[in-house]
Amino acid sequence: MSKLQQRLMRELQQNRNIKIVKTAEWCIPIRTVEVMYEPVRRSTMDVLMTMLLISIQEADFESTLELSELLLVDPLFIEDLVSLMVRVNLMKKEDNYYSLTEKGQLQLEQGIFEEELEIEKTTLYFSPCHQSFLTIDADNREEYDDLPELYRYIDKKAEQQEQFEESLVIAALQEENEEEVGNSQKVITKIVQTEAQQINDSPCLEFVLYDKEQDILFVRVWNTFLNRWDHYLEQQLTDKEQLTWREQYLS
Repeated sequence: MSKLQQRLMRELQQNRNIKIVKTAEWCIPIRTVEVMYEPVRRSTMDVLMTMLLISIQEADFESTLELSELLLVDPLFIEDLVSLMVRVNLMKKEDNYYSLTEKGQLQLEQGIFEEELEIEKTTLYFSPCHQSFLTIDADNREEYDDLPELYRYIDKKAEQQEQFEESLVIAALQEENEEEVGNSQKVITKIVQTEAQQINDSPCLEFVLYDKEQDILFVRVWNTFLNRWDHYLEQQLTDKEQLTWREQYLS
C-alpha cells in the first residue's frame, strides 16, 4: 500500500503548484452478491423471418412445404426456421394450421427477434458508500493484508442491505454484458435469484491538495477496488468537508 501511495503522490505533485496537505487511508465495505438471471439474444428480424411470419399471419398453411413453395426457399431451411419459431413461442400449430402467438405478433410489429438463452450465474459487488454495484476487472484485483479503519461516512443501514431493486441489478448486469455480435445484442430480461453474501473491506487513499497558483483546496481519492480515482467519493468528501479545509490546513 505504501508503494502505491508514494506513486500516487509523485503523480499528483508533478505540477509544482500542487502541495499535498493531508493523506489518509480508509476502507469501504464491498458486499458480494451472487445473481442468477435470464438473458435473451435480441436482434433485428431478418427478411426471411419477417416474410415467414407475415405469410402465416395472412393465410392458412398446413405444412412447411407450402411455405417453402410460397417463399421459394429450400424446404429443409424453412423447416428449421419454423421449428425455431415454434420453440421460441413466436408461432404455434393448432387444428393443423400454423398461426402467430401474441409474442410473435408483437415481435413482428417491432421488427425484433428475441431468443431466450440459458440461465446464467455471476457475481456482483455492491458498495453501500456508492449505493450502487461497482464494475471491476476481477483479474486485476489486489489483496491487502493490513487494512485501515473504515470510511468515516459509511451509512450503517446501507451497509446491512441484503435486498436490491431488480432494476439496479439488471443495470449492473447489462453493463457487464455489453456484448454485441453483428446486429444482435445480449439483453438481461429477468432476475431469477439474488443472494447477498460476505462483506469485504477495500482500501482507499485520500489526498487533500492545495493549488497555490489558483488558491484552491481539493481532494483526490484512489479506490483500490476500482483501481482508479473515485469521483463519487471525492464529491462526497468535498460536499461534507470543503468548508473546513482552509482553516485546517492553511491557517
